[in-house]
Amino acid sequence: MSGHSKWAQIKRQKGINDQKRGKTFTKLGNAITIAVKQGGGVGDPNSNFRLRLAMDAARAANMPKENIERAIKRASEKTAGELSEVTYEGFAPGGVSVIVEAATDNPMRTTSEVKNVFSKSNASFGQPGSVSYQFKHIGRIIVKKGTNTFDDIFAIALDNQAEDIEEVGDEVFVYTTMSDLSKIKDALSAKGLEIAEADLIREPVVTVSVDDHEKLSKIDSFISALEEMDDVQKVYTNLG
Repeated sequence: MSGHSKWAQIKRQKGINDQKRGKTFTKLGNAITIAVKQGGGVGDPNSNFRLRLAMDAARAANMPKENIERAIKRASEKTAGELSEVTYEGFAPGGVSVIVEAATDNPMRTTSEVKNVFSKSNASFGQPGSVSYQFKHIGRIIVKKGTNTFDDIFAIALDNQAEDIEEVGDEVFVYTTMSDLSKIKDALSAKGLEIAEADLIREPVVTVSVDDHEKLSKIDSFISALEEMDDVQKVYTNLG
């Protein structure tokens, strides 16, 4: 039923391994603080779905409860006013489209650092809007199969108006509209399914293929360099 990017599947597995890095907590904390700020200062996850998603991600990474509470509290402090979201666009080696989402208290510094990674990787730093039109915002829920079959999860997701369903090893990716993500996530949980992750993502409208192994290696190194930056939250590509 799906033609979603195999690259996203690879990066999903890589992301699990990256949870071991100490800087993960800093990134998750920033995401929580941003979610509270963007939600009008609402620190209750029951009334702020984006905060709920950020907190779920933090718990999945075993982030201590006090760190989560500190990140929520930080949103009401004066210093949190300096933390903002920034988005960068461009092209990886081989012409692959890239979007970088970051959270920073110093946009000029972060912009300079991101540009430096692009430059060192022979990638092209683009202007706002240069590639964002090639992506759409959707919801993605990652369900662990457990004792369920793909057909079991497929039927439940379809009954709850999921947009698309994809089998990825021991997990099933359920895609939703942005507005339906919360409702469908709760419905899947109510059916006893184990949710590994739920988030709002950018999905490429059309993917591109790169068969050259050398180019793929350069793209992987470039994206990894971006993801390792302290301020970078997420990196998206249209690599299929």
